[in-house]
Amino acid sequence: MNHKIVAIHQPNFLPWLGFFYKMLKSDIFVFLDNVQYSKNSYQNRVKIKTPQGAIWLTVPVSHKFGQLTSEVEINNEEPWRKKHLKTLELNYKKTSFFKEVFELLQEIYLKKEWELLVDFNIELIFGISKFLGIKTETIRASSLNVSGKSTDLLISIAKELNASTYLSGKGGAIYQDEEKFKAKGINLVYSDFRHPVYTQAWGEFIEGLSIIDLLFNCGNDSILYLNSESGVE
Repeated sequence: MNHKIVAIHQPNFLPWLGFFYKMLKSDIFVFLDNVQYSKNSYQNRVKIKTPQGAIWLTVPVSHKFGQLTSEVEINNEEPWRKKHLKTLELNYKKTSFFKEVFELLQEIYLKKEWELLVDFNIELIFGISKFLGIKTETIRASSLNVSGKSTDLLISIAKELNASTYLSGKGGAIYQDEEKFKAKGINLVYSDFRHPVYTQAWGEFIEGLSIIDLLFNCGNDSILYLNSESGVE
């Protein structure tokens, strides 16, 4: 009766294209914020493009081992917001859609002194989703009555949201117990995201950068690139 597609992912910092593709293809997108934080992962850093190639853009955090993603604080003793905006301006000011995308990011960066990484990341994801025209419903896993670890947690979230299908990233095949999904009557589908090639600044094309690289270069057409090159198996 329910044909509801649910996707689940940690709330990453300015995520890559595949993240937004999963969001675009799901009915409900869950921010997995109730699991242990992984240091130096894509939750607090991402790659952008410069004349010297790809570099990391990193949000400094004050992290204690074992903390949940929802608990990790940003280290505001560092002038990271000013530094990020300067870095983005320096490397993207010659792109076709610099003005509107930079203003969008600047507004979120300077909205307040962000304390929790999860709040900052989700606000950025919301802003970018709106720019792309993605209207998928979102929810934080920490707001749900769910339990378990690894596959069991994913199933618990899917069941709580009455999902008929769980849309997983390709990497999920390595650690997920596919039989458990089957036993619970949930259809497990892997994202068949294929990275589009678009016009980038600074020479040879680089895959896997932050979504903002696409936005700066392609503006309102960005959603067409997410849709045209990809599919779901």
